Amino acid sequence: MAAITASMVAELRARTDSPMMECKKALTEADGDMTRAEEILRVKLGNKAGKAASRITAEGVVAAAVKGAAGAVIEVNCETDFVSKNDAFLAFVNALAGLVAEHNPADIAALSALPLSQEGFGPTVEDVRKGLIGKIGENMTIRRFKRYEGAKLASYLHGTRIGVIVEFEGDEVAAKDVAMHVAAMKPAALSSAEVPAELVEKERKIAAEKAAESGKPAEIVAKMVEGSVQKFLKEVSLLDQVFVKAADGKQTVAQMLKEKATTVKSFTLYVVGEGIEKKVDDFAAEVAAQVAAASKQQ
Repeated sequence: MAAITASMVAELRARTDSPMMECKKALTEADGDMTRAEEILRVKLGNKAGKAASRITAEGVVAAAVKGAAGAVIEVNCETDFVSKNDAFLAFVNALAGLVAEHNPADIAALSALPLSQEGFGPTVEDVRKGLIGKIGENMTIRRFKRYEGAKLASYLHGTRIGVIVEFEGDEVAAKDVAMHVAAMKPAALSSAEVPAELVEKERKIAAEKAAESGKPAEIVAKMVEGSVQKFLKEVSLLDQVFVKAADGKQTVAQMLKEKATTVKSFTLYVVGEGIEKKVDDFAAEVAAQVAAASKQQ
């Protein structure tokens, strides 16, 4: 049986907004497996337990650039929030977004080899990155980028932590509104048919466990599971979501786009640090380790 520490309970609580004791029980049942514990809480407490799971702790910046029919969104990470506000770091990330849009690098290695001069560093992106690391004293990594070309594009940045680029045909204002909607509601896919299979299966598993606890006949349980999955698909599919600016609180994104004679072909959403686990220092454990080390030296 894995030891359940206070820091583990605190992390699960931060991820799920669930009561402390429920977090501890879920971790105990999951033998310390954080992902499994989240699933257990979803089963016991419903969707409320998943609402804070997207809180991101890794630092960095998302930037976007649209140049004519070409555009890009990029994420560059750093170690602390302080550096993510550094003017030189921000200038570097914005320059990279422009380079991706203009030069269409195949990957991060190709982007790193492109010409760039900044703060007296160069002549390549990689040289500037290394120079800024030395000057600022903190590691920086180019994590990911997505480029579009040959279609109408709309972009939206929510501060420096969320970036969206939308490929569309039709009304530019409607497309910009969709980009803002994506930043707010964070859909997983354009349509329900495009939701990743692994997400659907995970939701189906959770729904099955929750429905099984109802004690109802198998055929009723099957309908409950399917109903839950269909509800999930509507919640995470852009076109099925209720438009954030809907005056009646009911109009979907698809209905709004039809009204505006606009088609969204695809979109990319980047949230800083999404999917990255930030190291959480256990101060008490660190002190204990230092005391133990000092004792051995005596």
